[in-house]
Amino acid sequence: MDLETSRKWDEAARGYDLMNGFGPEWRWAPWKRRLFSEMSGRVLFLAIGTGQDIQFFPPGREIVGLDISARMLAVATTRAHAYEGSLELRRLDVHDLDYPDGSFDQVFTSCTFCSVPDPVGGLKAVRRVLKQGGTLGMFEHTRSRLFPFGVMLEVMTLLTRRFGPEMNRDTVTNVARAGFTNVRVEPVYLDVVKIIRAVGPG
Repeated sequence: MDLETSRKWDEAARGYDLMNGFGPEWRWAPWKRRLFSEMSGRVLFLAIGTGQDIQFFPPGREIVGLDISARMLAVATTRAHAYEGSLELRRLDVHDLDYPDGSFDQVFTSCTFCSVPDPVGGLKAVRRVLKQGGTLGMFEHTRSRLFPFGVMLEVMTLLTRRFGPEMNRDTVTNVARAGFTNVRVEPVYLDVVKIIRAVGPG
């Protein structure tokens, strides 16, 4: 368990819903609902946080939601209990997944790999617990190659990495580096916010 990262997100838990609540969720809701509607089989959801994304999960699924922060999970518990399906919450670091190889049919993330300390290592851990040919679905913000957004995100990251996410991660490249295949990108907002889909090698 990365205790420094855990502490950082424990400290963020109190004001997280206020900062990332109604506005962002209203804006991205259609995209998230469409992505998460693809959930099937046994699903792993990484960095479930305070559970804001649970409202976008289709009913009747079998989902395990992980987070590194105990305080985030404490807030998520009520939302998880209201979910119309099977939703288990666990405190776990993506770098230390204790599931056997091929435990899950699918893995989903939502603004997650901007914060994982070793993103390629974390994605390799995700690939390991996916079944052969299992799928990865990600809603992420990433580094921009457009001026002036790229420069702005680099500067913002100098501040944001101290208390939360890094704004300049090249997550699409990291997915490929971790060994996933058939990596596809669906733009959501410019080249910053995007949906990434990939397949674990079979």
